[in-house]
Amino acid sequence: MNAPAPPAENLRAALAGLLDGLPPRQASQAVERLIASYRGAPPTDAPILRDRADVAAYAAYRMPATFEAVRAALEAFADAVPAWVPGGHTDLGGGTGAAAWAVNAVWGGERPVTVLDWAEPALALGREIAAANPELRDVRWQRSRIGAALTLDSTDLVTVSYVLNELTAADRTALVDAAAAAAQAVVIVEPGTPDGYARLIEARDRLITAGFRIAAPCPHSAACPIAPGTDWCHFSARVSRSSLHRQVKGGSLAYEDEKFAYVAAARFPVEPAANRVVRRPQIRKGQVLLDLCESEPSLRRATVTKRHGDLYKAARDADWGDAWPPS
Repeated sequence: MNAPAPPAENLRAALAGLLDGLPPRQASQAVERLIASYRGAPPTDAPILRDRADVAAYAAYRMPATFEAVRAALEAFADAVPAWVPGGHTDLGGGTGAAAWAVNAVWGGERPVTVLDWAEPALALGREIAAANPELRDVRWQRSRIGAALTLDSTDLVTVSYVLNELTAADRTALVDAAAAAAQAVVIVEPGTPDGYARLIEARDRLITAGFRIAAPCPHSAACPIAPGTDWCHFSARVSRSSLHRQVKGGSLAYEDEKFAYVAAARFPVEPAANRVVRRPQIRKGQVLLDLCESEPSLRRATVTKRHGDLYKAARDADWGDAWPPS
C-alpha cells in the first residue's frame, strides 16, 4: 500500500485545481486588488474576500506562504515542547485553513479542529480543499466575527495567523485575551514588517500577563531586547512559486521567501532555545557570524571559527531562525 502524501504535497495538489475555469487574467486581477486591500486600511465590518472567485485566486496565491510561515513557527514551538501534542485546535480568522494544514503537518493525526472566520466563501473553499487530506475531513468550519464579541470553547492550541493586521486595536486585544483564556498554547503569526512585529509584541505582552511562558522564538519571557523603533524581529520561510505567483509578480524564480514574525507561548513548562539566530548567518572565510537573541535577555553577535571544530561545521549549516547551539 502506498503511503499517504505529506500535507504540503496534498495542499499543493488541492490548490492547483482551484483556478480551473477562471481565466488567468481574471485571477491575476483579483489577487492584485486583494493585495491592495490588505495593504491599505481594510474595513472591519465586511469581509475582504467577497465570493468564490476572490477566495480561489487569493488562496492559490497566499495559502502556500501562510502554510509555510505557520509551519515554521509551529516547528519551533514543537522543539520547545517535545513531549506535547495538541489534542484539539482552534484557528481564529483561519479563512481557507492554512493553519489547520500546518498543524497537521507538524503533529499528524486526527483531532478536533475548528476554523473560525467571518467570510463564508473562504470557509466553504477551505472545506473543499480539506477534502484532499483525510485527517482534515472532519474539521468544523464556522462563521464567526473575530473581535470583541468572540467567545471560544476550551482547547489545547489556538492559532492566529495574519489576522491582527485586519483588526482594530480593541478587537486585537479582545482576540488575544479570548485565545489566552481558552487555550493551553497560543501561536500567533504576522507579516514580517515593523508593524507586524509591533502587533506581535503587544500580543506577547498580553500572553505573558495572562500567565503564559514564551516558547519561541524568544529564549526567554522577559522584555524584548530590541529598542523600540530601531529594528524588528522577523524570520523567513521558503515557498515554492506557482504559475499564479509568477503571473502576478513576474520573474522566473521557482521560489520566494515569506517574511513573517511570530510568538508561541504555553501555560505549561517549555524548553525554549538557549539562543535564537535572528538574522541570516554571514559565512566568511574561516568564520561564521551569528546574530543571536540570548536568554539573558540580550542581543549579541557571535563569531564561530574553524578552531571551534564541530561547532564551526554546525554554524555553517545554521539558518535564520534556528536554535543555537544545535541540540
